[in-house]
Amino acid sequence: MGQAYSVTEINRYIKNMFIKDPYLNHIYVKGEVSNCKYHTSGHIYFTLKDAQGQLACVMFAGQRRGLSFRLEEGQSVIVLGSINVYERDGKYQLYANSIVLDGLGALYERFEKLKKSLAAEGLFDKDHKKPIPPYPKKVGIVTASTGAAIQDIINISKRRNPYVQLILYPALVQGDGAPESIVKGIKALDKLKPDVIIVGRGGGSIEDLWAFNEEIVARAIYACTTPIISAVGHETDVTIADYVADLRAPTPSAAAELAINDYRVFMNLMEDYKRRIYKATMHNFTYHQSKLRELKLRLFYASPSYRIKQNRQQLMDMEQKLAYHMNRKLNEAQHKLELYVTKLEGLSPLAKLKKGFAFVRTEDGLPLKSIKNVEVNDILTVSLLDGDIKARVEDSRDVTSRL
Repeated sequence: MGQAYSVTEINRYIKNMFIKDPYLNHIYVKGEVSNCKYHTSGHIYFTLKDAQGQLACVMFAGQRRGLSFRLEEGQSVIVLGSINVYERDGKYQLYANSIVLDGLGALYERFEKLKKSLAAEGLFDKDHKKPIPPYPKKVGIVTASTGAAIQDIINISKRRNPYVQLILYPALVQGDGAPESIVKGIKALDKLKPDVIIVGRGGGSIEDLWAFNEEIVARAIYACTTPIISAVGHETDVTIADYVADLRAPTPSAAAELAINDYRVFMNLMEDYKRRIYKATMHNFTYHQSKLRELKLRLFYASPSYRIKQNRQQLMDMEQKLAYHMNRKLNEAQHKLELYVTKLEGLSPLAKLKKGFAFVRTEDGLPLKSIKNVEVNDILTVSLLDGDIKARVEDSRDVTSRL
């Protein structure tokens, strides 16, 4: 007995075979819709059938944005998607990416073929995209002169910024000659050098919008030196022009919103800038004014005149201190001198003489200090304040014996 494989392994192996097959990963399948069910999750489950067979299909909610109609029983459709295996049930089914009603398949094939060709040439590269100017003064418009698109653009332009000049090139936007008319409009407006060009029209069927899927229109947009905003149909409509343009808008109204700046917002922004500039200017002015005062003060303190004044003031202070200390020293010395004078006056013989005392000297001129130094008949000199007296000793008495 050979090796036995699990059911899961077999289903996974078959699924990998489907995944590796390039034809099954991008395939168009034509058939009639049967057993169509819209699930609450948003997914659509249905079956495609023809006279000989049927194929289970599912379109997940994320892919329904490309579905422009409601899928119903009995419709003949062409489904673009990939075929893969649902491992749990061991069944293969078609996972739908887009669905169109039968009859439009040829247009979608042309669309996909041209899209791949232009993408390979680099017409969709982001490096080629030109920025949309934020504050345009002149806006060119290539669209029908009688359609709702131009009226929407005019109304939005008046509301957002009535000062913007609108230049309309009335082009054919569907039917025979429409691609050539759109190309002429782009080239004519490009020569007038507007700030931005809006190319588009209102909604319609894929046949109505097909002029914007033509190669000549795509190459005219690519070659235009002016930035172009593509605004074709509704939000779910996507054309080749959208891929080539510098910016895609979901609708003509949205294109006007993107192309024309809001004047009130701009003025509010200018007022805000003005306030910021004024605030910054006043801050800088106050700062530099304070800095200037500081530098002037530092310069004043460092100036020779200020230094001279400071040194002069210091000298004056030193002079005052010196005079103060000198006067104090003199006063102290004078006070001491007065004390010494007083003491000297107290010790001066003249002071004693003024009080009636006398200075007695012997004949030798020596001061007489005791009666023991004299004898009777000795001549003594008695000095008074106003003169001297000569006296003779007649007698002497010892008074110490009385004490």
